[in-house]
Amino acid sequence: MKAIVRSVYGSPDVLELREIDRPVVGEGDVLVRVRASSVNQADLDYLTGRPLLTRLGTGLRKPRNRGLGLDVAGEVEAVGRSVKRFRPGDEVFGDLTEHGYGAFAEYACAPERAFALKPSGLTLEEAATVPQSAILALQGLRGYGRKAGPGHRVLVNGASGSVGPFAVQIAKSLGAHVTGVCSTAKMEMVRGLGADRVLDYTREDFTRGERYDWILDVAGNQSVLACRRALTPGGTYVMVGGPSGRILGTLVAGPLLSLVGSRRSGLMLWWKPFRADDVAVLTGLLEARSVVPLIDRTFALAEVADALRYVQEGRAHGKVVITV
Repeated sequence: MKAIVRSVYGSPDVLELREIDRPVVGEGDVLVRVRASSVNQADLDYLTGRPLLTRLGTGLRKPRNRGLGLDVAGEVEAVGRSVKRFRPGDEVFGDLTEHGYGAFAEYACAPERAFALKPSGLTLEEAATVPQSAILALQGLRGYGRKAGPGHRVLVNGASGSVGPFAVQIAKSLGAHVTGVCSTAKMEMVRGLGADRVLDYTREDFTRGERYDWILDVAGNQSVLACRRALTPGGTYVMVGGPSGRILGTLVAGPLLSLVGSRRSGLMLWWKPFRADDVAVLTGLLEARSVVPLIDRTFALAEVADALRYVQEGRAHGKVVITV
């Protein structure tokens, strides 16, 4: 089968499209004929090996897994003897974060728990955008024994990339008043997602205006101290992503700041990839069209390096999909 592989950390230039062996199906595994995948910030992190702390899990000097790609959607090709939920021909989607990556390939194989039946009404390309980004968005609107809900003022910083569009729509489905923060060129797109208010980060500093009950920070372009200032009493700040320095600062300062008063701040350490309960919630929202995947553009398998560069440069308006 054809697959994107790499043997060293580096830029998209280190990627190769190679012919490799098809995965062997174990007793509890599902083999999927991949039809689509999508690009996440995590793919760039695993590709470059940054932040360096991530290498504790991915390999110190070189990547432990040569494949790349987390989100997957396609048809079940074969199942192991103990698999109960799927059979050949089923359309599924899944997340390979905990199962060796490798979604940028013609076939992917992982334990049964890595997959779920594709939500009805979605194309395989749309389904491929969901597994990591939408789960991050959903879980990021919960935490510290709290969750965003009806009447809350929710701000999504970084509302136009991979996670942000899902976060805006999920927060709206929960009954929140949603403010999205993005660049000038992407404001109309964020309004189209249903945001009640859109701020241009090149012109406005959201930490110096209104206060919010919940801040979900995907961009990480403000300090945890500044974001805490923008919280209401009892408000919650959750950092999902951002530059290494901001992540480290939030990891250290967030818990300390949370010891004082009723506001809670910190890095989202409770993320559980493709947790079944959350997949079920998202499936319901997707089938009801309360949440609609936003695809910017598609690239072929041979163009994965170009797709990663496109996302790395911040050009994407929503998800970038790889079609196989």
